[in-house]
Amino acid sequence: MSGRGTRVLRGGLLALTATQVTVGCWQLFAPHSFYGVLWVSDLPPYNEHMMRDLGAMSLALGVVLAAGVRSAEPLLVSVGLAAYLTFSVPHLVFHSAHLEQMTAGSAATLMALLGAGVIAPAALLWLSLRGGGQVRRDRPAPRP
Repeated sequence: MSGRGTRVLRGGLLALTATQVTVGCWQLFAPHSFYGVLWVSDLPPYNEHMMRDLGAMSLALGVVLAAGVRSAEPLLVSVGLAAYLTFSVPHLVFHSAHLEQMTAGSAATLMALLGAGVIAPAALLWLSLRGGGQVRRDRPAPRP
């Protein structure tokens, strides 16, 4: 992969990492505050346990994505992005079926944000796979 492609991939991974860590910390350490967000509180009931668990899982995904940023190992990058999509696609589908309580503007904003949460990692995954999926040359190949 070209130097520019690698920079774009790492920058995108860093942005996804920052998102997961920010949201994860918010959910884990201030779950009631996160629940107060319009799009979340529209679907009651509040459950502190579930909110904190989701925050911890978001942080775990952030760890995997951060490792991909640091190492740039194609397998780790691909797994991290696939894991992100494993969450973001069903998340988008669920919310797209539950927009009736929202104003048109709020629904459009939510769909744009969640859509970006699918398009960005999908594009990064495509970019990473286009790079040939080869292990970085500055590390020795794993022994059989």
